[in-house]
Amino acid sequence: MQESRLFKILYHLLEKGQTTAPKLAEEFEVSVRTIYRDIDALSEAGIPVYTEAGRNGGIRLMNHFVLDKSILSGEEKQEILMALQSVTAVQNIKGSRTLQKLSAMFHLDSENWLEVDFSRWGNQEPDNEKFELLKSAVIHCRNVKIHYAGASGTIDERIVQPYKLSYKSNAWYLKAFCTKKQNWRIFKLNRILDFKILNEHFPRRSVLEEPDVFKKEYREITLQFPKETAYRIYDEFDPTQIRCLADGNFIVSVKMPEDAWLTGFLLSFGAQVDILAPADLKKTIAKQAKLIYEKNKT
Repeated sequence: MQESRLFKILYHLLEKGQTTAPKLAEEFEVSVRTIYRDIDALSEAGIPVYTEAGRNGGIRLMNHFVLDKSILSGEEKQEILMALQSVTAVQNIKGSRTLQKLSAMFHLDSENWLEVDFSRWGNQEPDNEKFELLKSAVIHCRNVKIHYAGASGTIDERIVQPYKLSYKSNAWYLKAFCTKKQNWRIFKLNRILDFKILNEHFPRRSVLEEPDVFKKEYREITLQFPKETAYRIYDEFDPTQIRCLADGNFIVSVKMPEDAWLTGFLLSFGAQVDILAPADLKKTIAKQAKLIYEKNKT
């Protein structure tokens, strides 16, 4: 507790220039005697803080003292500012008071190096607003009523207890406890068509590790692509999963969850993917492709 108060006193002096013991005592709800002990502790720690008696006296720091010269290297200052910029960007905050204060304290410019936009192309505000509201529901443990477009083709109404927002493979997901199913579920944010944050609160669950429902079964698959698809291959797969053949074509070996999403994903490549293994997945894709053909032939 004292360590936290000492830093706050130091920051207060850096920001205000000078103050008095009674004002600090009132600010931190301690006695004046405690404040003087804190000043002595700061002085013993090497912080050039001193007191002056008289009408215009008070507690001051020596002129030109800056915190970074005593504690942080230049590299450490940059790392702190960059970390705060990352948090600011992901939280979608327009300007951070903390970041501005630290930049001034460190005597460094905090140029933004990162920008995060949660919206889809051509859809500016709704996706960003959805993310911010669901984030608030996670933090404050508020139940959320959602209408969700499931993989089965139905749109269901659910009341969920949000646990975590998770980013995976170019998409955001909400991990939540579904009160209807009485189990954990994952909801893709783009498929949450509308939602309402309820006034009902739920107790924060003590989850030491993610429930098994969050850990899908992965299966090794081997795919071959022509060289013309290089732009998309590197969009979708990690370079360590890709092997370039002598003729310029590609072999991709990757573990992926075997579900309806995988079928749609592979079909999105059309005739430009050849499934080398497993054989049953090749049959599944061929069957789906045939159904598409029968449905759309003239």
